Amino acid sequence: MLINGVHYHVEIIGSGDPLVLLHGFTGSGANWAEQAAALAADFRAVTIDLPGHGQTTSPSDSTCYAIESHSQNLIAIFDTLDLDRVNLLGYSMGGRLALYTALTYPQRIKRLVLESASPGLKTEAERQARIASDQALAARIEQGGIAAFADFWSNLPLFASQSPQLRQRLHDQRLDNNPVGLANSLRGMGTGAQPSLWERLGELTLPTLLVAGEADAKFTAINREMHALIPASTLEIIAGAGHTVHAEQPQTYTHIVQVLLKGLI
Repeated sequence: MLINGVHYHVEIIGSGDPLVLLHGFTGSGANWAEQAAALAADFRAVTIDLPGHGQTTSPSDSTCYAIESHSQNLIAIFDTLDLDRVNLLGYSMGGRLALYTALTYPQRIKRLVLESASPGLKTEAERQARIASDQALAARIEQGGIAAFADFWSNLPLFASQSPQLRQRLHDQRLDNNPVGLANSLRGMGTGAQPSLWERLGELTLPTLLVAGEADAKFTAINREMHALIPASTLEIIAGAGHTVHAEQPQTYTHIVQVLLKGLI
């Protein structure tokens, strides 16, 4: 699917109420295979490889990766697929994009699920420090290549709660990414590059599910703060999981998502 010069890889399974799933940094739509298959009985599950990831192209211009461009292109994909309003689910980087899209285009979103996500950084000093860190990491990817970066990324403390088998599976999926795309994704859509959305959380009136893993102390704390600021939000802290809740506790995760999307909470 060609959207504003970017060839997007999009997969659709099931029918019914549309549910769009957005992956995290270094991931792809393939990360949602288990959830999409389980949810397809009730929903039209749409998975999208974001620019620089999976089978979607990797523009050389880092401005194409800005969250504003990502969000505009998402809406264009919805239009192309004739999706008036969607349920939108995002993990980590995909969660930041989902939150921005819900605040920017609220008329296009029915329900929102944010997993291990954040509204960005609160202060300019924090953002500038993160931008510098992401710029250095982007250079590391370009200089060292995707294999070395995948080894480094898979062994971050953030993912310590993953089983060895899960860590290896996600590591292998990361090898399918383009190093130029990942580097530009960091430059254009890293946490420091996106605008802070903390002051806007009170605008979010649609049903919102916040999910974090109990072992992920940083994002558990962030999501507790978000829950206090989002009027129609539900917070679920999942035992036995860290940052990648959907991969570490897939059955529990899919159940709580189904409950929200079916309007039972």
